[in-house]
Amino acid sequence: MQLNLERPDYTWYLRGADGRHALVNEREIVRSFAIAPESLIEDWPVVDATQMEPGDLAPLFALQPELIVLGTGPQQKFPSPKVMHACLSQGIGLEVMDNAAAARTYSVLAGEGRRVVAAFVFP
Repeated sequence: MQLNLERPDYTWYLRGADGRHALVNEREIVRSFAIAPESLIEDWPVVDATQMEPGDLAPLFALQPELIVLGTGPQQKFPSPKVMHACLSQGIGLEVMDNAAAARTYSVLAGEGRRVVAAFVFP
């Protein structure tokens, strides 16, 4: 059987993530970041999801997503209710999961052409 690597038809694709790093296109990223099919935000300043403030979401909101997938590291950790409220008050969904699950979810949604942003937290 022959295997072929097919690249998505958008600029930034995520090949995987865990609690220590992520692989975006061919680059390894080890600091918190956010990704959308046509945008990459490197060095996103969040290092602990439980300490997030609504203002931390501003660069993500600027990408006009319908959904934010938040990868909180090697384990799922929920941000404060005020962060969740900031998303809901903008009409933006927020799904919280560990980084590996967030990477898989982002890849499926981006592949479907959804307006999704995934943000990944690395300590």
